[in-house]
Amino acid sequence: MQTAKDIMTTNVVTIQASATTAEAMEVLNEKNLRDLIVEPATSGDSYGMVTEEDIVYKVAALGKNPTMVTVSDVMTKPCIEVSPDMTVQEVAQLFANNHVHRAPVIQNELLGIITVFDIVRETMWWQD
Repeated sequence: MQTAKDIMTTNVVTIQASATTAEAMEVLNEKNLRDLIVEPATSGDSYGMVTEEDIVYKVAALGKNPTMVTVSDVMTKPCIEVSPDMTVQEVAQLFANNHVHRAPVIQNELLGIITVFDIVRETMWWQD
């Protein structure tokens, strides 16, 4: 059975919590991404996640200046984390139960990111 480490993306783009949402938008646009993992501020701190939806709903929709709003103001933290040994079905259940579309894969350190797209791509069992 496939696990999270089998289907995760290992080339992960991260950002600091102190970055502005304008800076986050630049990275998202430049890398053609929908989300960024937010680095822990200190040792032992948890990872966070900032998505394009966070920026649209919590900054743009409220008329806030993205150069004045930091990633830490709008990110989700702590975010749902996935163990690399979780099965794809377990990850899908975790996502469904928590209404999330993506999560970092962590085992003492950031290993990758897994998204609903990864799950859909890898579980197209009806086409085998």
